[in-house]
Amino acid sequence: MKKVRLLQSIHLKFVLIYVLLILIAMQIIGVYFARQLEKELVNNFRTSLQERTDLLTYNIGQEMVKNRDDDSPTLEEDLKTILRDFASRPNLASNDMNDISEVRVIDQNRRIIATSNSNPQQIIGKKTNDLAITNALLAGTNSDNVFVDQSGQRIRVMIQPIRLQDKVGASQSNSTNKNGKVQSSEEILGAIYLTASMEPVYDQMSNINQIFKAGTVIALFITAILGVFLAQTITRPMSEMRKQALEMAKGNFTRKAKVYGYDEIGQLALTFNNLTRKLQEAQATTEGERRKLSSVLAHMTDGVIATDRKGRVILINDPAAAMLNVSRETVLSDPVVSLLDLEETHTFESLLANQESLILDFSTKSDPFILRATISAIQKETGFINGIIIVLHDITEQEKIDQDRREFVANVSHELRTPLTTMRSYLDALAEGAWQDKDLAPTFLNVTQTETERMIRLVNDLLQLSKLDSQDYRFSRDPINFVKFYHYIIDRFEMTIEQGISFVRDLPNEAIYVAIDQDKITQVLDNIISNAIKYSPEGGTITFSIAQHTHEIAVSIKDQGMGIPKSNLAKIFERFYRVDKARTRKLGGTGLGLAIAKEIIEAHDGRIWADSQEGKGTTIYFTLPIESENDDEWE
Repeated sequence: MKKVRLLQSIHLKFVLIYVLLILIAMQIIGVYFARQLEKELVNNFRTSLQERTDLLTYNIGQEMVKNRDDDSPTLEEDLKTILRDFASRPNLASNDMNDISEVRVIDQNRRIIATSNSNPQQIIGKKTNDLAITNALLAGTNSDNVFVDQSGQRIRVMIQPIRLQDKVGASQSNSTNKNGKVQSSEEILGAIYLTASMEPVYDQMSNINQIFKAGTVIALFITAILGVFLAQTITRPMSEMRKQALEMAKGNFTRKAKVYGYDEIGQLALTFNNLTRKLQEAQATTEGERRKLSSVLAHMTDGVIATDRKGRVILINDPAAAMLNVSRETVLSDPVVSLLDLEETHTFESLLANQESLILDFSTKSDPFILRATISAIQKETGFINGIIIVLHDITEQEKIDQDRREFVANVSHELRTPLTTMRSYLDALAEGAWQDKDLAPTFLNVTQTETERMIRLVNDLLQLSKLDSQDYRFSRDPINFVKFYHYIIDRFEMTIEQGISFVRDLPNEAIYVAIDQDKITQVLDNIISNAIKYSPEGGTITFSIAQHTHEIAVSIKDQGMGIPKSNLAKIFERFYRVDKARTRKLGGTGLGLAIAKEIIEAHDGRIWADSQEGKGTTIYFTLPIESENDDEWE
């Protein structure tokens, strides 16, 4: 799996989110705190300045209504002294000696009579046209404004009227001025024009903001460090579980995630370990079932083919590949109808819809091969079909047995029908009066007797084959000298031969012992020699031979008859098979002699075969195992 980059790491994201949350919180708190602090400082500055202005107004008002004589200081001198003391008094709100820039005293005629400016001669005695001062002198209104001067400093300007009542007190209703006039308590004596710099307040705010910024940086640094440790407590168990998930993806279920605590993440790690154990058990169970299924598919004799929902081969076992003569790797993903050679007659949809057994004939001229395909659907519980499973069963032998059975019944019926039909015809003729004819009656009876003997031989041969086919049938084997036994059989035929056929013996002089059932081997030799005599021409020769090998002897009987075509040579040991059926029936054969001989020889652990050339004769060979002990001799 691709490694997680730093910028994509949840560790970094967690730290960034944590720091950003703290930063946002600090900024919100800072903005609110700065605004409230600025508001509070400005209000405190204004309140302090107002209190000082009220005190100054009271003192100036006292001086303006004071009675003076020639020895007393003039009003301008007294006002100058008051303003000097006022300007030198510190501001308790800002602790700044120089926050007040200038104080002016204006009389009722809008003439400046006093100032705290260092150059009073420039403005003393001059009239002012300030609208706010005029409003204060005429209407008695206060003015409090803030503006920014040319140097960029914020200046607060306060204009306050000087009332006589404010200065004398509420108990004094009338007073006289220096001219002797009685003045009302509401009389406005003048106004005070005061300017003060607010920069100390904002400098103080700037210092506080710098302190707050430094505190924010320190807090963020500490928060980042704490965030790293906190993120590790969360991401470290997650990294452990991620590593475990990667190992699980590779099939390793032995690794366990380390549990760092018993909080929610610790419980998740415990649950993850439990899930790993359950998956390991489930995988072991699945693997066991898979191995069982693989073993079953590999060792079953039937072929199995599975497809997906589109009819493409996804599984084929070895028996199926062998039956179809294909390679497993090459047929995967191929259409199943193409694999089974059903493209012309079926489609995958038709196989899915019918789900019937199909007979697949892959036979050739020389090799029959027939398969039965049983089709069933792979269906989920919801009814959705994922594909089909096809089971192939080799029924070649079964079909061959069925065919042999049908042919056997047909052959037996045919072999019995011919003599029965002949017998019925002759018996009907005898019943109709032919028995009275002295010339025909003996002939008819002779034919009837011959056909009866032929049916008896046929039934006896069938009974003999039935006994040989029975698994309970046992031979009585005795060790004998086969050379002496073979001479005996040949002598017996040689004494009764009538066709002028000569026998040639190519037999060894020493004794060869084999364990055989004498009656059954006698029957084999009788059948083979009888056939050789039947098919040998007049004056022909039959050669008898024995070839000794290490563990067996090979016995052969060779005639000089008409021979057997190569195409029919392998079939002469089948039941009821005749090369020349007309001649065989004429000679009284049943077509079972060589079939019986084959059963007997194979029961003696031997082999039997034929070699023939058309027009030159046929040689029948069979083998018998040699007996190691030669104590007994056939007599």
